[in-house]
Amino acid sequence: MATGVDQAVGMSLVVFSLLLFTYYSVWVIVLPFVEGNHALHKYFLPREYSVILPGIAAVILLLCIGAFTAVVLWKNSRPKKVN
Repeated sequence: MATGVDQAVGMSLVVFSLLLFTYYSVWVIVLPFVEGNHALHKYFLPREYSVILPGIAAVILLLCIGAFTAVVLWKNSRPKKVN
């Protein structure tokens, strides 16, 4: 069973993900149809970053997955100790 701390961490990750998804969706889908001088634009980065930031995040994610896979393969390939 999950403890209260595990549930709190899980819920905070879900809330963070929902906020990030909502922010990015408004930034990419809604903002191009809003006039450039509208007050909503001051809460968002320039549009170029809407492609750059997810690209950087994808590269970091792939590097972490690759590093994890390399460590697991390296640990499994070591000879086992004989007692």
